[in-house]
Amino acid sequence: MLAVASALKIDRIALAMATATALVTRLETREAEYRVQPHNIEAEQALLGAILVNNDAFYRVSDFLLPDHFFEPIHQRIFELTASLIRAGKIATPITLKTFVGEMDLGGLTASQYLARLAAEATTVINAGDYGRTIYELAIRRQLIGVGEDLVNVAYDAPVDMAPREQIEEAERKLYELAEKGRYEGGFQKFDAALYTAIDMAANAYQRAGGLSGISSGLRDLDQRMGGLQPSDLIVLAGRPAMGKTSLATNIAFNIAKAWRGERQTDGTIKTVDGGIVAFFSLEMSADQLATRIVAEQSGISSYKIRQGRITEAEFARLTDVAAQIEKLPLYIDQTGGISIAQLVARARRLKRQKGLDVLFIDYLQLLSGSAKNGQNRVQELTEITTSLKALAKELSVPIIALSQLSRQVESRDDKRPQLSDLRESGSIEQDADVVMFVYREEYYLKGKEPRPGTEEHNKWQIEMEAAHGVAELIIGKQRHGPTGTIALQFDADVTRFSDRADELRLPDRE
Repeated sequence: MLAVASALKIDRIALAMATATALVTRLETREAEYRVQPHNIEAEQALLGAILVNNDAFYRVSDFLLPDHFFEPIHQRIFELTASLIRAGKIATPITLKTFVGEMDLGGLTASQYLARLAAEATTVINAGDYGRTIYELAIRRQLIGVGEDLVNVAYDAPVDMAPREQIEEAERKLYELAEKGRYEGGFQKFDAALYTAIDMAANAYQRAGGLSGISSGLRDLDQRMGGLQPSDLIVLAGRPAMGKTSLATNIAFNIAKAWRGERQTDGTIKTVDGGIVAFFSLEMSADQLATRIVAEQSGISSYKIRQGRITEAEFARLTDVAAQIEKLPLYIDQTGGISIAQLVARARRLKRQKGLDVLFIDYLQLLSGSAKNGQNRVQELTEITTSLKALAKELSVPIIALSQLSRQVESRDDKRPQLSDLRESGSIEQDADVVMFVYREEYYLKGKEPRPGTEEHNKWQIEMEAAHGVAELIIGKQRHGPTGTIALQFDADVTRFSDRADELRLPDRE
């Protein structure tokens, strides 16, 4: 009996040990599944200690490091208090900080003892920047994990009315916000670095066709006045309806795409040498309407004849030839209506990453929507839009040409040439834009003022109409890099095409 009881006792012990082992294994597996997010407590302690010992260390990290970048909550609190004291012109030491930190559970240490230990374990001021970048990069990794978790959770539990495309755009927005927030590669640079950039720009202008520092618009006089379309510039092209804003934009877009030439680099990427890869956000017209307009411009066949099918066999052959040429051009069109500025920014970034991007067109500003913040009026919304577009131009290093409507006050003046004060809905357009241009055609207004035939006024009107026929004015009302003034262009209304005017000095010698 004793032997049996002993055997049963041993079995119970073995079972208990096996159960305990299985439980431990299960707990270890669960801990492995719930991994601790990346962090470095020692680096945080060393950096905070360095700042407390020598407040100059703070200025080595203050332009990119934020309290939220610290993993440990007490370290977030200490860094925030330290920053507040130093920026207020006071000294941050363990003694001056202890009254602000308060009582916290620090593993058996008081606040004063913990601050003293931080100072004792400090790194040197020289290494403060490296420690700060380590903390920052680990924080970015943690935030990337958060974006990934949100992406998975939303994909599982997305509302019925939420399209996957919206989720992708929201994820892209968060990722780019994360990339831009707290960047530590900015700040001051030596002037010689900027000088080298300026010399490179001049060298590129010397080598590029036309001798321009920017991208050629394909319009001679405009290029001479502006030096081409400059990277990082926000260019606003404004005008009243029927002046030809969209036509001028499509003309320039086609000219740039047609001139594109690229060279493959050693890393496999293609660098633009001339012309450019063009993106065109057409918020008003559909892609097929825009395509019809471009085909009409380049073939010389009226768009209304194309739409009505009133073309000859020879004209149709010319259309197909032009279409085949356009098909090969690096010209991308997005016809989404009612797009928000956040969506536009996300799509422009995606195109830049996937295909490349050299010039961006938007037709037109007033059809974009903002972030729809509570209490935001239209003026504030447009301010957000123009500010975002200027930031995007700098980020992608491309010129952005945004079309804009003008207010109706133009029509109430005798001289209907537009002015900067006519920009519709917001002064932010004028403020944020590097260049503001207006399209004006006197012929359009004269057509509606025809006097009774046979009168002296009618004869005078005919003379004015002949002088204004086919003439368009491109008025540069603002330019950060050069002079303002007016450029005369030729406008062919039948095919909505702008081109350079031939003046007497450029005409060939006559017999």
